[in-house]
Amino acid sequence: MAPIVVSVLVDAPLSRVWDAVSDLESHPTWMKDADYLAFESVQHRGIGTRIQVATRVGPFRTDDPIEVVEWEERRSIGVRHAGVVSGQGRFELAAMAGGTRFTWTEELHFPWWLGGRVTLWLARPILERIWRGNLRRFQLLIETGLSDR
Repeated sequence: MAPIVVSVLVDAPLSRVWDAVSDLESHPTWMKDADYLAFESVQHRGIGTRIQVATRVGPFRTDDPIEVVEWEERRSIGVRHAGVVSGQGRFELAAMAGGTRFTWTEELHFPWWLGGRVTLWLARPILERIWRGNLRRFQLLIETGLSDR
């Protein structure tokens, strides 16, 4: 199945958007589906960073062990999800006229005992809506300067 892709144009320079995106600890402030996170590695940025994220989508909760597998300064962060729901995710930034394009891509896999591809097909529109909302919250935090506090 095709990856889920959402994006937003943030009215801020790339450096400012990168500073906020690369602050992994702050992600639960704008990600509605992330209740909290805990670092499992000494490092908190860069390839090899490991995080345990308590994820919630409606009544469904899961722990999402994540490892950063890609880190290109001011450009992208890629992760591998190794929990019950596995897969890869990627944040990509690009300087544009009028700001910075923030694109979020997820390719997820549900186990057969959770319905596999059928569950993904059913969950897709819900996840897209949640992640679009996450990006709108991120955009608001950056554009209002609330992320600087």
